[in-house]
Amino acid sequence: MFFYTKIMKLITYIKEVKKEMKHVSWPTRKQAIVLTLITIAISLLVAVYLGALDYLFSQLLSKVV
Repeated sequence: MFFYTKIMKLITYIKEVKKEMKHVSWPTRKQAIVLTLITIAISLLVAVYLGALDYLFSQLLSKVV
């Protein structure tokens, strides 16, 4: 009985997920590419910014110590 209840809950969950996935508005290929490129560009900018701050602070710290 325990396993039957768990299996029925799993089946119900999967059916509900399938229903909800029909309501999802997926981006077009062009939108996905543009958003991916924006994400990569922002990540690179943040990496450069943090790298510059790290370099600056390490140089300042080496002069102090």
